[in-house]
Order: sequence, then structure tokens, then C-alpha cells
Amino acid sequence: MTVTTAAVLVPLLPALAAALIFLTGRRAPGFVQPLAVLPTLAAAGLAVFVAVRQGGEEPLTAAHRLAPTGNDSLPIELALRLDGFAVLVAVLVAVVATCVQLYSTGYLRGDRRYPSYAALVSLFTSAMLLVVYTDDLIVLLVGWEVMGICSYFLVGHYWETGAARAASLKAFLVTKLGDVPFLIGILALASDAGTFRISTIVTRLTSSLSSFELSHPTLIALLLLAGVAGKSAQVPLHTWLPDAMAGPTPASALIHAATMVAAGVYFIARLLPVFTASAAALIVLAVLAALTMTGSALAALAQDDIKRILAYSTIGQLGLMTGALAVANREAAVFHLLTHGAFKALLFLAAGVIIHTAGTGSLRALSRLRGLKERAPDAYWTMTIGLLALAAIPPFSGFFSKEAVIGAAEHAALDSGSGSASVAGWIVLAAALLTALLTAAYAARLWLVAFHDPVHARPEPLPAAAVHEDATPVMTTVLWLLAVPALLLGLTYRALPDWLDGGSLAPTLTTSVLATAAALTGGLIMYAGWRRAYEADAAVDPGPALLGPLFAPAGAGFGLDTAYRTVFVRPTRAAATLVRFLDRTVIDTYVRGAATAPGLLGTLTRRAQTGNVQTYLAALIGGALVLAVAAVLVAAGG
Repeated sequence: MTVTTAAVLVPLLPALAAALIFLTGRRAPGFVQPLAVLPTLAAAGLAVFVAVRQGGEEPLTAAHRLAPTGNDSLPIELALRLDGFAVLVAVLVAVVATCVQLYSTGYLRGDRRYPSYAALVSLFTSAMLLVVYTDDLIVLLVGWEVMGICSYFLVGHYWETGAARAASLKAFLVTKLGDVPFLIGILALASDAGTFRISTIVTRLTSSLSSFELSHPTLIALLLLAGVAGKSAQVPLHTWLPDAMAGPTPASALIHAATMVAAGVYFIARLLPVFTASAAALIVLAVLAALTMTGSALAALAQDDIKRILAYSTIGQLGLMTGALAVANREAAVFHLLTHGAFKALLFLAAGVIIHTAGTGSLRALSRLRGLKERAPDAYWTMTIGLLALAAIPPFSGFFSKEAVIGAAEHAALDSGSGSASVAGWIVLAAALLTALLTAAYAARLWLVAFHDPVHARPEPLPAAAVHEDATPVMTTVLWLLAVPALLLGLTYRALPDWLDGGSLAPTLTTSVLATAAALTGGLIMYAGWRRAYEADAAVDPGPALLGPLFAPAGAGFGLDTAYRTVFVRPTRAAATLVRFLDRTVIDTYVRGAATAPGLLGTLTRRAQTGNVQTYLAALIGGALVLAVAAVLVAAGG
């Protein structure tokens, strides 16, 4: 099998599986699990095959014209580009999707809507793999939008609950708010460059033999950035992601850890020369990344639900990736994308086991549940690995990738050759170090409050009825499978440059010491606050004491949802109310009047039609007399 054929099959197999499940899921439910797992597993195997064969080699491209656009130089093509970035991200997506499908067979057993769920996960996987492999902007947009609609249905899986319905609608609308300028940006970019092919655009912008420049680089970059902010949950379009936790936990692991939210980061990495063509766009990207990192970390410190903590954590880690892109280092961004996909999928799935076992994801409730780590030891140990990777503690994978980002920011900050790059570097460096401290703090808070109690304050166990069933073997097996890359993937920092752009991803002494010290400081501060909270009044959560007056606004996402409701939702509803009033009271009144007048005339006419000959003769004579009198009067007046 050729590499090109294998690459075509990677997104095609999950798409075919989705179609078959949609068509036969209700009539043959016994085939749903094999159709959900086996094609995705085969796609993962083929993605690994493509990566092994193509990694480190010259990029491989292939294209087939799909449709004309009215301009012969701008056709839409089913084009593939297999470079190191694409093949590695495809492996991540396919492996995580396989783990999610396996895990879901246990997590959603007995769910009557499992067939539709499995089909949507397969379709989502296919769309994301299409985004990763394609070299055509329009085909990428198709995959981008298919992911959006799949996310809408998956977040709203439990549509009986108002929270799931509201969350799915919010996710759809907020991401679409970014997709409109994103589409305009794609069309403007293609119009300037004269092609939809990503590789051609990049070559024209970076080749020393080409004099091509974009006509409006800042405008195009900012339009594209709006779509990225929506898909990758960056400030100010990040508010949909925490609410999206109303969906099933495995869907959260797939969509909100390793795939859809990473699509925006991957898109910028593929088109980084478009963004580096505008110094202003890079400064904007750096500022947004800094706000996203620090704001989401503070919000995570104030959340009570495990999945919302992890959701805000995802937002912050994506901000770290966009920070690397803001200093023009796509290798560090994609390196962190890979490690983050592994350990965040692990954290979400481990959280699913905890919720499955305890019947709740609330830290406050979990702190009162005695013996949780003994009841769910696999979840406890794998979540410990995931949290250490998230906190960037060496030698876990998150340390190496986060260090690559911080090192890139330091390099840009100390580069005196470019003022804008240096400014972006300092912004990202300061925010990343602060985020390292805060990340370790909320990771320690989750670990301590959910699993540990001081001996003198150990609570009584909850009634047996409050504890749900244990996780199935397939669920715990998936956790340990993901624990391996969460622990070891960072050690690939020596080999990855050969697959990427060739730049070093090795940790540097200064930033390693600073970032690790910040992480350890955050963890120790949280531990001290946790012990002090119990010694003071046996309270559960050290967050309020540590954040002080920031706790309430951080827990509410700093009021951004309230601001959106005030600025956008309420005026829109008021306008809708006005339109409804005008439609029902004004327009409908004229319509009803126009219909009533002929009706009244018809009623009068009908009453005159009595069928009585004497009445008709009397009316005729009366009319003739009136006409005669009128004629006489007119003649006399004349």
C-alpha cells in the first residue's frame, strides 16, 4: 500500500463507519460497537504507518480537482500534504479517537442514544483528520464546519436537560461568530495569493526567489484569528468551552482536549507566514494568548466541578500554544499540542471514571467521600500522572513541551533584532511563568481535595447508595494506555526536530529552573492553604482563602457571560420583541383589515340576495325612482 493510499483511507474509514452506523444503528444495534471501534482503530494504524513512512522525509503532496470556481487559477481541490506536522497530529487525533471509542463502550453502555453518539464521534474524527491532512483551504473549511455541527450534537447528547441544550446552542453560536470572519479571511487570502493551496501560499510568502506580498496582511490575519479564537476557545470567544462539559465525558476528551480545540492552533501553525507578515497581528496574538493563559488559570482555581476545571485548563494550555505561535515558533506549539492532547485526554477520561464511580464531579462532594482512591485506584494513579504532566513537573511530558514554549518566548524576548517580536516574547514569557504557578496550584487543589483528607479531619463515608458502579475494565485499560504518552512523550524532544522544522526543542537551564520553581511554588502554596483551611474550620476548599476577593469573579468567568448577555443577548431579545410586536399588532392589523373589509361587503351583498321577487321589484323600483330624481335635479341645476 502506498503512503498516499493509506493517507486517503485514514479520514475515509471513520466517515464510512459513521454512515453505516447512521443507516443501520437502530435496526442492528449489535454492530454499532464494532463499527465504532474497528474502523477508527484501523485509521489509527494507517496514520502510524503514514507517519513512519513519511516522517523526516520531504513533504508528499497529491491533488484531485473537485470543482471550478469561475476562476481557472482558483479551483477547489481534494489535496493532501503529508509533512511532519500533519502526520504527527494525525496520529494523535486517530489514537485519541480510538481510545475514546473504546472507553465509550463502557461509559455509555445502556445508553439508548449510543448509536448516534458513536456515529457522530466517527464523523467528527473523520472531519478532524481531513483538516489535518488537507492542503486546500476550502476542503479544510468543510472539515472545520463538520466538526462544529458534530460538536453541537455531542454537547447536547443529554438533550433532556436544559443545561445540555443551552450548552450545545451556545457552543454552536459562539464558534459560528468566529467562523464568519474566518470564511471572509480565507476568501481574502485566496484572492490575494491567487490559490486555495496552503503549501503554495506558504511557499510564495517564504521563498527568497519570490517577491510576493499580501496586500492586507494585518486584516487577513485578524480575520483568520477570529475563527481560531472561536474554535480554540481563546479570549474573548472562549466562554462556550466550560459550558460544553454538559456533554458526555468521553466526548469532552475527544473534542475539548485533543481535536477540535486544537484545530485553530494547527491552522495557524500551517499558515504561520501569513501571521508573521504582520507584526501587529503577532502582538494581538500574544496579548490574547497572555489573557487566555492567566485568566483561565485563575478561573480554574475557583471551579467546583472537575470537568469545568479541566475545561479552563484546556483553554489555558491552548493559550500557551498560541503564545508559542505569537513568537513565531510553530515547533514548540505543535510539540505542546501533542503532549497536551495525550495528558488532557487522560485527565478527562480519568475524571469520567471518578464521576462514574462516585456519581458526582463536584469537589465539594468528593471531599466528603471517604476512600475514593481505594475505590477507583486506576483513576487515582492515572489522574496523578496526568496532573503532574499538566503542572509541567519533570520528567513528565508536559514539562518538556511547556519548556519549549517558554524557551521560545525567552529567545524572542531577548532578540534585539526585532522590536515587535521582542515585545511579544516578553508578554508571552511573563504570562507563561505566571500560568505555570497557577496551573500547578489548581492541579494540586484538584488532587488534594478530591482524593486526600488530613487524618484529624477525615469525614464519614457516604451511604452506599451514593456510590455508583465501578468502572469497566475497558475504561481502566484505556486510562493506562494514555498514561504512557502522558509520561514519556516529552522525551521525544530530541527526535521531533527531524520531523518538524529542525529547530531545537531541548530544555534550557534558565527557563527550566524558573518554570519548575514556579510550578513547585504553586503546588506548595496550595498544599499549605489546604492544610490551613482544614485546621481553621475543617473547610474543604482552599481556593477562596488563596484567591480572596478574586474567587467569586473568577468562578463566574470574570463576568464575561454577563457582559455578553448585556451587550448582545438582551438587545437582540429586545429587538426580537419589538419585531414581534410590529408583526402582530401593526402588520397583522392591516392584513386582518384587508381581509375583513371584503368579508363585510360580502355579508351585505349576501343579505340582499333573499330570493324574494317582491323584494327585488321593490328595490328595482326604488332605485329607478332615485335615479329619476337625481336626473331631474341635475337637469334643473343645469
